[in-house]
Amino acid sequence: MKKTTIILLGIVMSISFLGLIFLQSYYIRSTAEMREEQFGEAVKRSLYEVARLLEEEETLQYLNKNLAVPSSKTRITTKPGVAPLPMGGGQMSKIGQRTDSSFNSYVRVRPTVFISMKHGMNSIEESSRIIQNKLKERFLQSRALLDDILVRLLSETYVKPIEERIDFQKLNELVDRELDNNGLGELKYYCCVVNKEGREIYSSGSFEEDGWSPKDMVCYTQLLFPNDPAPTSNMLKVYTPSKARYLGSNQIFYVSIIFTLILLFTFVFSLVIISRQKQLSEMRTDFMNNMTHELKTPVSTISLAAQMLNDDSISKSKSMVDQLSKTISDETKRLTRQIDKVLQMSIFEKESSALKLELMDIDDLILTIAGNFALKVQNTGGDIQTELDAEDSETMVDEIHFTNIIYNLMDNAVKYSKGPLVLRIRTWNEHGKLCISVEDNGIGIKKSNLKRIFDKFYRVPTGSVHNVKGFGLGLAYVKKVVTDHRGTIRVESEYEKGTKFIIEIPIKKNI
Repeated sequence: MKKTTIILLGIVMSISFLGLIFLQSYYIRSTAEMREEQFGEAVKRSLYEVARLLEEEETLQYLNKNLAVPSSKTRITTKPGVAPLPMGGGQMSKIGQRTDSSFNSYVRVRPTVFISMKHGMNSIEESSRIIQNKLKERFLQSRALLDDILVRLLSETYVKPIEERIDFQKLNELVDRELDNNGLGELKYYCCVVNKEGREIYSSGSFEEDGWSPKDMVCYTQLLFPNDPAPTSNMLKVYTPSKARYLGSNQIFYVSIIFTLILLFTFVFSLVIISRQKQLSEMRTDFMNNMTHELKTPVSTISLAAQMLNDDSISKSKSMVDQLSKTISDETKRLTRQIDKVLQMSIFEKESSALKLELMDIDDLILTIAGNFALKVQNTGGDIQTELDAEDSETMVDEIHFTNIIYNLMDNAVKYSKGPLVLRIRTWNEHGKLCISVEDNGIGIKKSNLKRIFDKFYRVPTGSVHNVKGFGLGLAYVKKVVTDHRGTIRVESEYEKGTKFIIEIPIKKNI
């Protein structure tokens, strides 16, 4: 996959995620606002219905109590020739008997006129007219009575204190019923009644007793008996949990954000993995090219020297034979080293190397390595400086692998030297560990490359100059071996001034 393709994929996916997050946030916010609006409307509708039922209940009670006792001011008019009906507790009192909020009962008047065919059709019409007149008179009398009662109701009840007009036990039942009718049957609430002086005269409880704070509550108010001739500011107040807390919209939002972030993290992680795999693929390709070149060169040299030795047409002096033999020997050693480096790759496929640990004095090991490497450093016009200051330098190491990591660090110093090499090797004890540093005055490493120098197949770019050969495995091998020895390695470098590698491993008594 090309780098431009990865970048384009990242841009497209980022835009998609941003759009998804925006639409999700908009949808959640719109849904929450709609649910909060429905919640508020349901509570207000319930309180309005409670106030209406209180007025209706008061009216019914007053009617039942006063329907049979008309006021002396009640005026009932009748037509001439029709006697007014009695106003006592006879049939008229039945008007007050009802089963619902409307007056559905009425008085049936039995006709006292007997129909006889000998009088002809006029007698039937006359009887019907008489019955209709009686019903009209009864209606006028009933309406006059009701008007009188309602006038007295309006003039007497609204001046009473609010605590005498409401049955508070029934008030709670009404609130419960109406909230349930509006889909809020599970809502926990507290209600109270406040009179016109602003004094609380009734309360169903205190939300503070249940551990609720005022910031968690929302107050809804409803004017009581709003249809009084001169309504006073008697208020019914209902405290409910905050809309967001009751509806749980915040929880939904937070859960949605968490899953979106998980998805975003997965997407970013996938892009990083793809990018790293692309880099690894490129480094592997570069490794294969370098390996082919590194192995091909000594093989070609050995083949050419062998042909010269076998060619009878070439006169061979002892010095020439010695030179060709030395060439074959040197190239064979070089080829062996390259093969060993390739074989070192197998160590990276295992979680832990098969180390053969034995007790060794690291100072003695370093002196031996430095002695063997001195000639190579002197060929650059430089020298090796050793400062072995460790008081306790004995520890458990694998001699072959540990020798290789010191050799690799010193060999890198030679490869990346820009003149006479000054190679400084130190040992010391610190925090119960044995510290080893390999420092040179070479070309150094740029800060942008420091974080990747221990990656497999990675080689520090040298521009258009390709005089440094290798596979990019040396430092990765060094870190792997140090880690398997339960140690750490870090690098300090300044470009154009030099590089310093510091290894820390446990000493014998801490293993």
